[in-house]
Amino acid sequence: QVQLVESGGGLVQAGGSLRLSCAASGGTFNDMGWSRQAPGKEREFVAAIRRSGGLIYYSDSVKGRFTISRDNAKNTVYLQMNSLKPEDTAVYYCAAKRDGSSRYSDDYEYWGQGTQVTVSS
Repeated sequence: QVQLVESGGGLVQAGGSLRLSCAASGGTFNDMGWSRQAPGKEREFVAAIRRSGGLIYYSDSVKGRFTISRDNAKNTVYLQMNSLKPEDTAVYYCAAKRDGSSRYSDDYEYWGQGTQVTVSS
């Protein structure tokens, strides 16, 4: 059974940093990524990375501030978030895809339960 468990969310002031982690179990995945959903807004796919470490995607809203990375030995993907803004406030979800490669969230088969990130102004 595949499980994705996020951690690292919390409350931070604008300009601060957080590092999210997502530990996967029950399989190996070619692509892993992060999506977020703010209250009243559609889910936004923010970053994705290949098993090789090659970058797939950053959304324009996070480019230059967020960095995605992964540790295949630990089956874990990370999202380092710097220069956080109040508009980054959202529930952040980890996503995983077994085969192929995609920058589109609809192609990801597995999702975590989410971790709340709140950025105060």
